[in-house]
Amino acid sequence: AAQTKLGWRGKHTLLLNREAGSYFFLGEIYLGLPLAPDEPASAHCGTCTACLEACPTGAFVAPYVLDARRCISYLTIEHKGSIPVELRPLMGNRIYGCDDCQLVCPWNREAPHAALPDFDPRHGLDSATLAELFSWDENTFLKRMEGSSIRRIGHERWLRNIAVALGNAPGSPVTLAALESRSQHPSPLVREHVEWALRQHYG
Repeated sequence: AAQTKLGWRGKHTLLLNREAGSYFFLGEIYLGLPLAPDEPASAHCGTCTACLEACPTGAFVAPYVLDARRCISYLTIEHKGSIPVELRPLMGNRIYGCDDCQLVCPWNREAPHAALPDFDPRHGLDSATLAELFSWDENTFLKRMEGSSIRRIGHERWLRNIAVALGNAPGSPVTLAALESRSQHPSPLVREHVEWALRQHYG
């Protein structure tokens, strides 16, 4: 994409465009014709390191180099197994993705909102608590996430992620009751993360 002058590769490894920042999708067309690449777009990050400094888990080992194994977006969305114990406290209350590196990027401050309604913010969960989300059974999860990309991680990883967030949340009777309600969950993955979360509160 950089060779078509769509933008330049930022220090957070994402493509940056002067008008859209990094908030856009890339598409491609397969052709049977040989096309010469354009001259790459010049980079415009300068001395800025905001994205590198904002990463909660220190996933950027150097400018333009991301260790995906430490990236919260990878851990909460793509990773299917146990989340490394040392990274769990750094995840805070993030249960699906992160994007801190994009949020602090100066090129994204003036990025325009997408014109398509599909990209409008969805406010159906604005008031939901972690305990409430953790109480959803699989049918509720599938129903409430219909049409959302969140649905693809499945109910098991949804519970895994929320268990970590509850472990990082302030201790309260509601938080503890939510975790204890899943302490005998049939999934070993869920149980492991619930047990970890309970240890954060009980010691």
